[in-house]
Amino acid sequence: VQLQASGGGLVQAGDSLRLSCAASGRTFSNWAMGWFRQAPGKEREFVAAIDWTGRTTGYRDSAKGRFTISRSNAERTVFLQMNGLRPEDTAVYYCAADTYGVEFSRIVSDYEYWGQGTQVTVSS
Repeated sequence: VQLQASGGGLVQAGDSLRLSCAASGRTFSNWAMGWFRQAPGKEREFVAAIDWTGRTTGYRDSAKGRFTISRSNAERTVFLQMNGLRPEDTAVYYCAADTYGVEFSRIVSDYEYWGQGTQVTVSS
């Protein structure tokens, strides 16, 4: 299983970015997928996740109403649309796959596979 994240960049507060995570390997459509982020000196934290059907999603409180996670099983890709970005959203964003979960998880250790990360920097 390989995950390739992309779409990060340097933006101003209030701008939008769309992150993508392309998966290869085993059966993507059976996996729960998540996005996490890690800022310098901080622990990796949950951002958003989606179950294998795409019908159930979850977000950290600060992301609700601003971020939207979605997936295309045909394209083997999960997306994170981020609107209204804030300086505190600055971090390296990682996508992750939980190949055993029926429902999505907010816990880092539940995810077996991780992408390489994409940097998101939001200036004020």
